[in-house]
Amino acid sequence: MMEGLGFRPYEAYKDSHASWLGEVPAHWQVGPGRICTYENKDKNTGMKESTVLSLSYGRVIVKDEDKMTGLVPESYETYQIVQPGDIIIRGTDLQNDVTSLRTGLAKDHGIITSAYINLRPKPNAYADFLHYLLHSYDVKKVFYGLGSGLRQNLSYVDFKYLTIPLPSLPEQRAIVAFLDDKCAKIEGAVKIKEDQIALLRERRQIIIQEAVTRGLNPAAPMKDSGIDWIGQIPAHWEVKRFKHFFSTAMGETILGENLIDDGKIPVYSATEGDHFFGYVNKSKVSLSAGDLVIPARGNSIGFPKLVAAPATCSQTTIYAKKLRGISSEFVFFYLLSCKRFLFQFIQTAIPQITVDEVKNNILLLPPPHEQVNLVEYCEDITLRFDGAIAIKRRQIDALNEYKTSLINAAVTGKIKVI
Repeated sequence: MMEGLGFRPYEAYKDSHASWLGEVPAHWQVGPGRICTYENKDKNTGMKESTVLSLSYGRVIVKDEDKMTGLVPESYETYQIVQPGDIIIRGTDLQNDVTSLRTGLAKDHGIITSAYINLRPKPNAYADFLHYLLHSYDVKKVFYGLGSGLRQNLSYVDFKYLTIPLPSLPEQRAIVAFLDDKCAKIEGAVKIKEDQIALLRERRQIIIQEAVTRGLNPAAPMKDSGIDWIGQIPAHWEVKRFKHFFSTAMGETILGENLIDDGKIPVYSATEGDHFFGYVNKSKVSLSAGDLVIPARGNSIGFPKLVAAPATCSQTTIYAKKLRGISSEFVFFYLLSCKRFLFQFIQTAIPQITVDEVKNNILLLPPPHEQVNLVEYCEDITLRFDGAIAIKRRQIDALNEYKTSLINAAVTGKIKVI
């Protein structure tokens, strides 16, 4: 595949005797990890360093002091010292987490938890090359096959004997320069497409908001709604309160341990995506098709969910059960497009929406036949924009897959870049 894109292979190859590597260039050294790395165990005794680092999404980052919450140690003297060029590996919890990226290259001086493995390159290894190589292993899930049997944790011993292909230092640097250039261009293309998705979402919201607050007839007589952020509305529309059409309350307390794999009742909560949390067999809150669930906190705060079948919801949400004549679908699009105006999130340590805030919010009320027309229009707009966004997403996936393949091909010698 890479040859078809203009890359050529090396002249001669040899067997690496590692299934995930296959053949490597004949002149490359192949050996255990100890030929090019050693484990750094420098403790922070005497608090020589105070900058706390963490491994996040495949990057070693400096922790924001204002966000250091949770299990903060009494002393950071037990942490290990990290210097630029160290490779940090999280070898814990392999049984329960098979998706996270587990390696990162340190670019700062600092300290990190001693639960992580700290690999320091020897003079014959270029840190950036080893980082690209181990990142490739990480993506291919090589680490999960280390050792024997089902392993919950890894140690330096696993990496000490891990098969490593090692070209000369000049070749390592050339491979890194090639990958830095190519990856930057790919990431730039991905950023453009992500920006395009953001613009599509913004445009979709503007179009739907315009429809649910001004209607579809540009020639309709207008009147002042009395609401600053809405302005003019069709003269025949009414302005009502949410509580006139919905009964609202907080969801019931449902914790992770209450969920049942083969339960019959879906549970919605303030999670991202479709707000799905799991299943239970009993519930105090019974939701029906046409009811609404509004996350009261979390990343999806204010994003409504339209219930399509019997369900319940957790304490992280507010539910709204329809009482009388209004289209739930219309209200859903109204809430979705106008949420930044409707909910002025309570400014606490954890921003949240209250039941009273939902009850007293303004609802615009077109006649029933207009509600039906508006729902059809909003569904069509959503479908069209979602289709365009899906195309961009597929393009991003293809770019990321190409980057992964390119990194793997370069660091394992499947393509010659010098």
